[in-house]
Amino acid sequence: MDPRETAMLLAGKGLEGNANQGGRRQVILLSEEAWNDATAELGMPLDPSTRRGNLLLSGVDLEKTRGRTLRIGAARLRIFIECTPCDQMEKACPGLQEFLKPHWRGGACAEVLAGGEIRVGDEVEWEEEAQGLLPLGGDRS
Repeated sequence: MDPRETAMLLAGKGLEGNANQGGRRQVILLSEEAWNDATAELGMPLDPSTRRGNLLLSGVDLEKTRGRTLRIGAARLRIFIECTPCDQMEKACPGLQEFLKPHWRGGACAEVLAGGEIRVGDEVEWEEEAQGLLPLGGDRS
């Protein structure tokens, strides 16, 4: 995660310039609050780039959101699966992998349904909530 003011999301591919494009794990989303909770419990402040995600979101709870659609600016992303923390997290900081496991703190993998340029400060919202709908089937964990 290299800090940038703008980025381009490409439908069906992911983040422009990212090495891993395509498939269903196109973008890795990380909740700023979940990251802060994990590192606070770990007792070590770490930069969110340690997680190696693509987008750091503030004010968005990613836990149990599989199948939901997130809007970031004009772009739309569907949550595919929880992004479980890998061994790289343990190499970065002993203990980090375990602290990222609960509550989807490791983030979520998403596929880009509709691309577009996104910017720091863009509105981020769940599409279902913006339309006054609830996700089908309730809990999508």
